[in-house]
Amino acid sequence: MLTLRRHFLGLILAGTALAAGPLHAAEEKIGVVATTGMIADAARQVGGDLVEVQGLMGPGVDPHSYRQTRTDIVALTRADLVLWHGLYLEAQMEELLLKLGERGNVVAVGEAVPVDERIGHEDYENKFDPHVWMVPELWAHVVRGVETALAETAPEHAEVFAANAEAHLAEIERLGAYARETLATVPEPARVLLTAHDAFGYFGRSFGYEVIGIQGISTESEAGLDRIRTLVDMLVERKIGAVFVESSVSDRNMRALVEGAAAQGHEVKIGGELFSDAMGQPGTYEGTYIGMIDHNVSTIAGALGGDVPERGMTGKLAAGS
Repeated sequence: MLTLRRHFLGLILAGTALAAGPLHAAEEKIGVVATTGMIADAARQVGGDLVEVQGLMGPGVDPHSYRQTRTDIVALTRADLVLWHGLYLEAQMEELLLKLGERGNVVAVGEAVPVDERIGHEDYENKFDPHVWMVPELWAHVVRGVETALAETAPEHAEVFAANAEAHLAEIERLGAYARETLATVPEPARVLLTAHDAFGYFGRSFGYEVIGIQGISTESEAGLDRIRTLVDMLVERKIGAVFVESSVSDRNMRALVEGAAAQGHEVKIGGELFSDAMGQPGTYEGTYIGMIDHNVSTIAGALGGDVPERGMTGKLAAGS
């Protein structure tokens, strides 16, 4: 069955490649296709006016379970440059992306993060937590990876890409400083972050928070009733007052925790919605990498008793964030 699937995939790629010439041949701008919104944002920041970027996964889309459409395959084969995350984030697309990489300009920019800075998977050797964007200092490696990929695609514009990257990295450095300062205002006993799935491991390690996900690193794993009961007991025992939902994951399990705690006489509130695997709406501040992390940091710190500036780092967060 797997062999048949691969054969079928090869036929689709071959047919699409014949039908579609490179985008760059038809347009002056460099055609970039990025899998996630975070990578698309990095490509726009670094590429500036020289690139035309298409992101495949929009707001609320879960990259762990996303499967490519025929339209996606056409876009991927026409692009001058394909940027994907890697580290097994795009689990359902990996076979396609690796096959495209054998014949085209395809770069897994998440793998620019040094191995010694990655969090390894407990059960699988050489598998890593892919959620590196949660820490600005780690995401800076990815931005550098995007810069390198663009410079190798269009070396005549390498100086422009380098200047744009430096400007964006300065913003990321400011964001990192804001995150550390703001998250440190939360009282130490309250630094517990309970979310739908285990997307905040790097966040917890970097900022000194205990992070608990109902599901594992991938949303493909399921949370059983025993897991829910254990977490309800923990909430009650430790008097944890806030949990968080995620924009790209169903809140069903989180609601079960709140109801379970209430049944034991302990009130738990939803501290807010966090952007875990996808950013906010296009055209909004939260629809950028800087805005996404500003929102998460400000929401977490505010709900857990920290001191948060009104509407975040620069006052750009939407009212109610």
